[in-house]
Amino acid sequence: MMKFEEILKGLESEGKEKHVPDIEIGKGRGEAGVDIVHVVVGREVPHPNTVEHHISWIEVYGVKKSGEVVCLGRSEFAPGFTNPNIRLQVPVPEFKAFCALSYCNVHGLWKNCLEV
Repeated sequence: MMKFEEILKGLESEGKEKHVPDIEIGKGRGEAGVDIVHVVVGREVPHPNTVEHHISWIEVYGVKKSGEVVCLGRSEFAPGFTNPNIRLQVPVPEFKAFCALSYCNVHGLWKNCLEV
């Protein structure tokens, strides 16, 4: 029987087209001290963004210090119009890790995690 983990791809599978969601923690520009989790696919090498080949969506999860997993948000993208790039305002000190999934309509499901 196939397991869900078997369909997830990570850095080890990356080719010339970038699929792995890159996670960054930073501070927002507006309200002072607001923590931001920024996830983007194709930061250094843009992923194709055509109807035929694009990143359809990104989901972001947080792993709380207690071990509880929380879905922090999901964003879907219109091919050719929106880039796979999201920012979420999150109370970062409550979490020990953030994980993101991205889905390419040609190359499937990709994952990445960042411990904080």
